[in-house]
Amino acid sequence: MTGPNPQDGTAPVCPRHPERVAYVRCQRCDRPACPECQVPSAVGIHCVDCARRASSGRRGVRTVLGGTAVADALVTKLLVGICVAVYLMQMVYPAVTGWFDFVPALAAAQPWRFLSTAFLHGSLVHLAMNMWALWVLGSQLEPLLGRWRFVALAALSALGGSTAIYWLATPTAWSWVTGTVGASGAIFGLFAAVFVIQRRFGRDTSTIVGLLVINMVISVVGANISWQGHLGGFLTGLALAAVYAWAPRGRQTAVGLWGTAAVAVVLVALATIRLLLV
Repeated sequence: MTGPNPQDGTAPVCPRHPERVAYVRCQRCDRPACPECQVPSAVGIHCVDCARRASSGRRGVRTVLGGTAVADALVTKLLVGICVAVYLMQMVYPAVTGWFDFVPALAAAQPWRFLSTAFLHGSLVHLAMNMWALWVLGSQLEPLLGRWRFVALAALSALGGSTAIYWLATPTAWSWVTGTVGASGAIFGLFAAVFVIQRRFGRDTSTIVGLLVINMVISVVGANISWQGHLGGFLTGLALAAVYAWAPRGRQTAVGLWGTAAVAVVLVALATIRLLLV
């Protein structure tokens, strides 16, 4: 069926389309392939089946940090969209803020607040500033780190921010029952990652350092700003970005996974210890 019969002189036909005569053969399996089933390659024509098998076994393109190369910042866009949608929900149903903001006094009974607070914002200006920073930083970092590293960096930086608030709040003070909202912890973690990566590859860091100093000063002297969350997110971002940036070539995925897990375990352990000390 796939080649000429020396006895009756029948012409070879395509295995996928037996009604079509095919004199061109695949360079891999030597089966005939009709024009529809021919896939050009560097060494001749392959049939569609061989081309598919070769493609499935080929390793994807990697970035300099070992991440899977991506064409756009899809996760960044999704995060911005989610934050905007949640803010609209806060405007329509103000009780949403009270359900998901981070309140140290409620952290033990409602642990989801450690992360859910990052999707809430206190005002339109607060939202706009954070989303602008997320867009700028995410557009640089996501294609460089790859999707899962970027998600881990943002999520763990947000968790680090809440953990710092939990540790630095005093059970006998208003800070223990005051709610905080915002993606600033995650964003400071992204700032930290940009700094670490630029240092790793010998780039000029004066601009990012200047922005960090300005933002930290605003965090400390500004009213109703959680400098504790900013600090926790920044330190978490530093630690995780260092793991990604200095992972040995050839072991970047394994080191990245284990490093991410280690940072997550440390943060959960810190939150648990704080709970036991209350």
